[in-house]
Amino acid sequence: MEFFHVIIRRPLVIAWFWLLLLVFVHNAEKSISASNYLVGLGSYDITGPAADVNMMGYANSDQTASGIHIRLRARAFIVAEPQGNRVVFVNLDACMASQLVTIKVLERLKSRYGDLYTEKNVAISGIHTHAGPGGYLQYVVYIVTSLGFVRQSFDALVDGIEQSIIRAHGNLHPGSVFVNKGEILDAGVNRSPSAYLNNPTAERAKYKYDVDKEMTLLKFVDDQWGPVGSFNWFATHGTSMSRTNELISGDNKGTAARLMEDWFDQKRAARTANENPRRVSNIIQNAPGNHREFLELASSFQSTSGKSVTKYLSIARRVRSSLRTAERPSFVSAFCQSNCGDVSPNVLGAFCTDTGLPCDFNHSTCGGKNELCYGRGPGYPDEFESTRIIGERQFKKASDLFTRASEKLNGKIDFRHTYLDFSKIEVTLPKQGGGSESVKTCPAAMGFAFAAGTTDGPGAFDFKQGDNTGNPFWKLVRNVLRTPSKEQTDCQQPKPILLDTGEMKQPYDWAPSILPVQILKIGPMVILSVPGEFTTMAGRRLRDAVSVVFKEKVHVVIAGLTNTYSQYVTTFEEYEMQRYEGASTLYGPHTLSAYIQEFTKLAAAIVSGGTVEEGPQPPDLLKKQISLLPGVVVDSTPLGVKFGDVSTDIPKNSTFKKGDMVTIVFWSACPRNDLMTEGTFALVELLQGQDTWVPVYDDDDICLRFKWSRPSKLSAQSHATIEWRIPQLAASGVYRSHAKEDVGIIAISCCCCCLEWVDPATAQPQHPLLFSILVSAEASMMRETKKNEEEDEGPFFVVFEGSF
Repeated sequence: MEFFHVIIRRPLVIAWFWLLLLVFVHNAEKSISASNYLVGLGSYDITGPAADVNMMGYANSDQTASGIHIRLRARAFIVAEPQGNRVVFVNLDACMASQLVTIKVLERLKSRYGDLYTEKNVAISGIHTHAGPGGYLQYVVYIVTSLGFVRQSFDALVDGIEQSIIRAHGNLHPGSVFVNKGEILDAGVNRSPSAYLNNPTAERAKYKYDVDKEMTLLKFVDDQWGPVGSFNWFATHGTSMSRTNELISGDNKGTAARLMEDWFDQKRAARTANENPRRVSNIIQNAPGNHREFLELASSFQSTSGKSVTKYLSIARRVRSSLRTAERPSFVSAFCQSNCGDVSPNVLGAFCTDTGLPCDFNHSTCGGKNELCYGRGPGYPDEFESTRIIGERQFKKASDLFTRASEKLNGKIDFRHTYLDFSKIEVTLPKQGGGSESVKTCPAAMGFAFAAGTTDGPGAFDFKQGDNTGNPFWKLVRNVLRTPSKEQTDCQQPKPILLDTGEMKQPYDWAPSILPVQILKIGPMVILSVPGEFTTMAGRRLRDAVSVVFKEKVHVVIAGLTNTYSQYVTTFEEYEMQRYEGASTLYGPHTLSAYIQEFTKLAAAIVSGGTVEEGPQPPDLLKKQISLLPGVVVDSTPLGVKFGDVSTDIPKNSTFKKGDMVTIVFWSACPRNDLMTEGTFALVELLQGQDTWVPVYDDDDICLRFKWSRPSKLSAQSHATIEWRIPQLAASGVYRSHAKEDVGIIAISCCCCCLEWVDPATAQPQHPLLFSILVSAEASMMRETKKNEEEDEGPFFVVFEGSF
């Protein structure tokens, strides 16, 4: 009997052993990954007016928005202690933050949440794209080329930022934050190396490169949903798109964000389904077995006339519509800006357009002219390709850091913020040999080299970088506006003043004087919110100075162009060289020293638990704004033509190869009539089954471009062009494309045509890919799909079959 008791008890003992072990492991995992924060992320459309509005960044009055490359978004994260502090960081696909935008967003947040979100714990930062609508800043010098204030641009930003924070707040759940770092070696070069070389030799010897190559990434993990987003900081200018580009775009960082979000969504889709409609080629169920059946299927979809489209339907049909993912938080990925002041994404270097030779090293000129010196991106001469490549390089590093992130942030959340009058900050500097001296900053002023521009976007006339004297003629012109005082001239030395913006007050302030400085801290993660563009070495000095204050090991990142905009910040030595960045350092040679002094005060207050003064409030100049941009007066079409009629169809007997562009032009109206916020102006849909259309590409996809133009500047008539470059991995099937016409809410279509792929070797149609393109209309086209990836590498040809 005892033998049988042992036999019976042994399985029970073993079962209890494994049960206890599972409980132990579960509790251990819970203790390791237990959330110590609440995390929430949100995103919202801030694209704004896609026509007529001058773009912010290059100060080129001829560069006005005329369509969309990819949409712009505000992306926000909130990290909170369950019963304590919280911080908000918003990343904008915009050139920079605006003081006026920040003021109005904070007013709305106060109305909605009380004192939960204020200027102290909310940071709003721009990625510095030069391809977004302008006119949303409140100071005169930044809105001259946009013909003053543009209410549509301003409202799109304020609304979008508020909505992104609302969504992030609504998504707050227990979660964790992880940090990771890594280098990107081929996404930025120093565009002012002669100024960088003026920094002390010993200081330069501490660094391997003359630009920062490190990306710092935060990974956000929701306890329920798993990873819900990432934000990273990396320094490179948003100038892959040139000063002649007229399509709204987030440039390389906006591209990287789109790639990252799509990458994660596709990974998630692959885990929950066997196929992804946007990328897998075996979507059509029970596909026709022969060529004739495909032709019949394509031809069965006829052209349609205009149809009314509601705002809700436009939003619902977007590829990434939030309405289809309402059951779970959308994945949000932001590529934030850092100390990019002297960092260019045009990594091939700067060359003269007339000779092809490298530009002058010290002045970035060609035969004495700055207008001929341009930087070249990796996709030169195709700026769209350069944008894609630099964006892809950032995306690849970010996805790698995201996947491998393992260092979990722990510790208190804290923040400090103050306003400072940068026109008169007294700075105490150590003297060589001991002791100290007192210096001060100056009222804002811009030097002659500012007008020379940079190798990313050169200026005009006879200005050049590295100008320490100025030009007598332009000084006379300057004096018509304002002659700088001797005190101002002495304070700004060696900068020759072109525009004394800090002392120009008519019709209202030309430049800011009161600026915000802010630190957000999440455990060992320290974010320095700076209202300008720090150069590489200026950023290094600031980071080092703040790091020393904290007794713990910290990760310090600079969030550039945050909360407002005040142009550049160089080192004292770089300022002496008076290249573009030095000439654009508004508050004189000691600007960086003032920032270092004030940021170390904020850091010390966090360490000690002390408070800081609020400082003088910046002005709210909304009621003083002047707008000279006319509204949309009237839209019309030629006699006998309706909105949405095709102006230029796909030519008969056309041939295409894989990757070619399909283009249709039709009669349109002005996109400013309806911004299509959270909607789309263009949409490509894929047929599933017999009557279900699935959105696969829209105007937020790199492969689909929406272009808008007028036959003449004052014409009431206009054209819309849809360009769809057929993706390499486009799925087989029937497609249709819509375009939104801005006459009320109307969608209109064009004629049908059928295209088929032909095997070059046999001249016989293979298994075709059918698609119909409705550019404010519908067109049916057909192409083959290769049987395997090896065959896909070869060229393809398309033969025009007919138009319906």
